[in-house]
Amino acid sequence: MDTEAAPGSLPHTPGTPRPVPEADPELLKRWRSQGGELIELLTQVREQVGGVAAFRLGPARTVLVTEPQAVQHVLARHPEQYVKRSHRARLLVGDGVLSASGEAWKRQRRLLQSQFTGTGMRRYERRITEAARVTAERWAAYARTGQTLDVGQEMHRFALDAIWRSLTGHPIDDGTARELAAMEAVGAALPTLPANTEDAREAVAADLARIDAVAGHAIEAARAGDAGPDGPGLLRVLLDAATERPEYTDRLIRDELVTLLAAGHETTASTLTWLYLLLDQYPAAREEALAAGAEGSEQRRQALQALVHETLRLYPSAWLLPRHAAEDDTLAGYTVEAGTDLLVCPYLTHRDPELWPDPEHFDPRRFLTPDGRPTQPGAYLPFGIGPRTCLGMQFALRESTVLLEHLLPAHTVAFASTPVKAKYGFTVRPDGPSPATLRPPLV
Repeated sequence: MDTEAAPGSLPHTPGTPRPVPEADPELLKRWRSQGGELIELLTQVREQVGGVAAFRLGPARTVLVTEPQAVQHVLARHPEQYVKRSHRARLLVGDGVLSASGEAWKRQRRLLQSQFTGTGMRRYERRITEAARVTAERWAAYARTGQTLDVGQEMHRFALDAIWRSLTGHPIDDGTARELAAMEAVGAALPTLPANTEDAREAVAADLARIDAVAGHAIEAARAGDAGPDGPGLLRVLLDAATERPEYTDRLIRDELVTLLAAGHETTASTLTWLYLLLDQYPAAREEALAAGAEGSEQRRQALQALVHETLRLYPSAWLLPRHAAEDDTLAGYTVEAGTDLLVCPYLTHRDPELWPDPEHFDPRRFLTPDGRPTQPGAYLPFGIGPRTCLGMQFALRESTVLLEHLLPAHTVAFASTPVKAKYGFTVRPDGPSPATLRPPLV
């Protein structure tokens, strides 16, 4: 009797746990010979073996996890057993909350948590709206003149302005925005940097110096009481913490500031860029969202949120979540030994046809009907799940929806060309420019 599980399903698990089934070594040889991307290898491993699968890039086994129950087990039920050892962006974000671990992470997370839920989020509503209004005015000027814009650059500009206002209380100026472009340069370089930390730091030293200079100036301005037109921002919270908690040195405040800047604008910008590219392929989705209700209505807001959620299904902000087994465990009936590296891949979970019918099709109605999406935990996790869920999830969803409320009714976007593939780095983003002009709306 065949005891292997079908791809995407959990095996029947009575009796003694078995080793995680491993991908055929020939698959890895072909992948290496073709110079493929990691996502291509992970896709092939999942298709060949299933939702919990092992493969070897070196002497040690890595376990790929895409099946929802197993995802939930690793990220939400047993986060103390499956830990985050380090983050590939540590060179950029230092010891910020994204890369911190253990007790330090708990303290940092606790301080920031309240800023991104409930009352905390309401503090930033006006700042997000103002950033969207400025973007809408800029787009109106583009439309009047027929000027070509790059949608990706526009979304980066908006998202950076929204998070900068929230952190400092000030709109971002052109000079600061130019200097902070160094964050994207470091992020893009991370996959190709030397393994040695000092060599890697030296390779991007000039960009890191630019980022440090901007962060240092912002910290000193906030310390001097420069609150901005909408009052002090989140940076003030960090400075206040430093008066009571000695661990909040200027270096840690810098690291938290850069973490929030990098994570807080790159993910949102990528999501909004993908959304406009998808609407170019599926224009009826825009019409349906606007027809769902009048301007400002709850029905329209929900329809716009559905556009964002379906975009995040196809291009999740956290497309790959590395973890490390701190102790022996049984996962989905399989033995996971202490010291094993695991890769949880929301990108592949979100494209599993057993969970999401016609998964490559962009269909926001999945998030508007009661039976439109899978209900099991672990099936939809664009920001991760469990205690390390992205802090800025509500912020990102709100700013995306607010911008769409301003832009979507006013313009349709006509792309001159579109990127032909995705780039899988710190986020999954379009690999190339997205030049376009704006036209009057069809509805």
